[in-house]
Amino acid sequence: MAITESRETVIEASPAEIMDVLFDLESLTEWSSAHQEVEILERDDQGRPARSRQVVKIVGISDEQVLDYAVHDDGVSWTLVSSSQQRAQDARYTLVPEGDTTRVRFELTVDPTVPLPGFVVKRGAKGLMETATEGLRKRVLDVKGR
Repeated sequence: MAITESRETVIEASPAEIMDVLFDLESLTEWSSAHQEVEILERDDQGRPARSRQVVKIVGISDEQVLDYAVHDDGVSWTLVSSSQQRAQDARYTLVPEGDTTRVRFELTVDPTVPLPGFVVKRGAKGLMETATEGLRKRVLDVKGR
């Protein structure tokens, strides 16, 4: 059964500064405790990640996944290509400038291959949403030197 979550945060940075952090996939292991390994497999003609291989561990479950990325005028999204623990995964960051800040919306849908107890799913989703929003915010501000 697919699980969908979303969360918003406001970051004191421009959309371009936030996108720079989102495109720096190699640094994910530094600010996302779920990410054990990240490897860029392909880049687009502007040098941005187009496909990556990631090893993640969430609520004690390890998964190796390959993701394809798409860049949008207002953010970035990815779709699962292959995984040992998921049938599907779609995620998107949408960035909306608000003066000197940017409203960041993160949406994630995952479809695990193995049925998981509700409390495990909720704990995993909460951790992912926290990292994807507040973890991103902290990383962007660290990169900006704030």
